[in-house]
Amino acid sequence: MVAFRGATFKTVDQCTSVGREGHTVVADMDGTLLLGRSSFPYFALVAFEVGGVLRLLLLLLAAPLVGVLYYFLSESAGIKVLIFAALAGARVEEVELAARAVLPKFYLADVHPEAWRVFSACGRRCVLTANPRIMVEAFLKEYLGADLVIGTELGTYKGRLTGFAVHPGVLVGRNKAAALRKQLPEASPEIGLGDRETDFPFMSLCQEAYVVPSKPRCGAVASDKLPKPVVFHDGRLVQKPTPLLALVTVLWFPAGFLLACLRIATGALLPMRYVYHAFRALGVRVTVRGTPPPPASTSLGHSGVLFVCSHRTLLDPVFLSVALGRPIAAVTYSVSRLSEILSPIRTVRLSRDRARDAAMIRKLLQEGDLAICPEGTTCREPFLLRFSALFAELTDQIVPVATCSRMSMFHGTTARGWKGMDPFYFFMNPSPAYEVTFLDKLPLEITCSGGKSSHEVANYIQRAIASTLSYECTRFTRKDKYRALAGNDGTVPEKKSKAEG
Repeated sequence: MVAFRGATFKTVDQCTSVGREGHTVVADMDGTLLLGRSSFPYFALVAFEVGGVLRLLLLLLAAPLVGVLYYFLSESAGIKVLIFAALAGARVEEVELAARAVLPKFYLADVHPEAWRVFSACGRRCVLTANPRIMVEAFLKEYLGADLVIGTELGTYKGRLTGFAVHPGVLVGRNKAAALRKQLPEASPEIGLGDRETDFPFMSLCQEAYVVPSKPRCGAVASDKLPKPVVFHDGRLVQKPTPLLALVTVLWFPAGFLLACLRIATGALLPMRYVYHAFRALGVRVTVRGTPPPPASTSLGHSGVLFVCSHRTLLDPVFLSVALGRPIAAVTYSVSRLSEILSPIRTVRLSRDRARDAAMIRKLLQEGDLAICPEGTTCREPFLLRFSALFAELTDQIVPVATCSRMSMFHGTTARGWKGMDPFYFFMNPSPAYEVTFLDKLPLEITCSGGKSSHEVANYIQRAIASTLSYECTRFTRKDKYRALAGNDGTVPEKKSKAEG
């Protein structure tokens, strides 16, 4: 029991979730629907995405002031400074995209089990939060099934956020209660969930009110217990940036960039047979499993081997070459010009014209071994996207390759940013790792020459790689990814290309 000005609230574990289908629930977000009570990490994620490391540094410099205001003077004033430091001057569109593509993965890893039990049982779900609505609405509606999101509204000017809250200001205390009465003027919600004293005014408007304890003894809800998994997500930061981790990131950034330049130069300048050992000396771990095939004997009229790889980053063909100890040409959907210049292997762009691409791949296979990533785009989560079947029609010399990358600080892929930085971000990790697993060469009877259709061959390889990596096969495509993360279908002009899969 928790008392506030004569009112007594039960804890959320005392709330029954049975028979709530016709009820309305109103819940706070930080500390209530989420285990974490601080919204700093999510502001830091957005700050880094829209303003880079300098914006993250600005947010860190403002953090002490935010803490003093929030805990000792005014919760509302602290949040105002946090909003201004993270979002002032940012493009509205960029913040909306970051909220949709970056934040859901981190929010979903922090959902409070008891609050979710009650929230998910109700037929109508409302979230009332001090966070800017622009940051949280997409996640709450798409992943938690919220019907109504009431958050702090921010001012805009010529498509950019001013960093200031518009009337009635930050939704804290009585502002929350007033906002709830405005949205639901006649109804009295059945359930109110909150976690702190400034939530009690709106909770008092509900028929039943429950407090979520500030120190939960439980872990977050398992991902398979939530309505929707995260298949696609964007953003450069791997871990949720607490103040300490954000500080480490800012301090590491310049040193990490110099280290990345050294690693990239090593891969580009040294003969490929030496790169494996050079990478190990520079902290890049490469693990090779399975038995790689010998180089193709094209002088005898044999076609080269087609290495069909899962697609984790644009460096998949590079690390395939490192594992083989020899450079392997790769066909790509599109990469940035900078990546093409820095690449230690030959890259050939697909034209997206089926006949032209088929002729080009046949020609390249006559010249030697070739690598292809038939997913057409990268995926960070343990899923494989649909494999394009074109490659299966062109050769029966196919070796599936399961690639897996591990990063501790920065992601080496992006759907919204400039892809020329992808290899730099990957190599900026203190000790990035790649695992390359060679599967057995496809038997003739499982190829098109053996009577299988190209789609059957592609699906077989997808399942074989997924089984090796313990991933799940999906029917998602490149278009699905870019529609989810960037608001477009991923199609780029042939000559001016800044989007890569």
